[in-house]
Amino acid sequence: MEPWEMREWHADYLDACNRHDLDAIRSFLSPSVRRAHLPSGSDAWIDDLAELFTAFPDWRWRRVQLIAEEDRLAVHLRAGGTHAAAFRGIAPTRRHVNVAEFAMYRVMDRRIAEYSGTGDHIELLAQLHGGLPT
Repeated sequence: MEPWEMREWHADYLDACNRHDLDAIRSFLSPSVRRAHLPSGSDAWIDDLAELFTAFPDWRWRRVQLIAEEDRLAVHLRAGGTHAAAFRGIAPTRRHVNVAEFAMYRVMDRRIAEYSGTGDHIELLAQLHGGLPT
């Protein structure tokens, strides 16, 4: 894909994420997608998002910057939502969290084949515990 196509592709992916449409999100993933330091495969990716969307029903991402080069995307995002259900063993706090996320994707055949980034939720968990300002 050309860089402008990668930008449009990512906008469509982000739209599916912001609608919490797990079937649509899955269509952007390679079934064997590899994630640095996280379980591989689209099922694991979808399970992680389902957990996030359950705990934060108003969770949304906003793209700050995107750089496209060949089959790679580097994306800086802001994300946030209100903690309305248990998440990673933490009872609902009703706190609104706001986090920076950084993602590197390798896209093959219009599907994410590899991902690395800030998918560990350290900043989010710290805010739920009251450790960082929102």
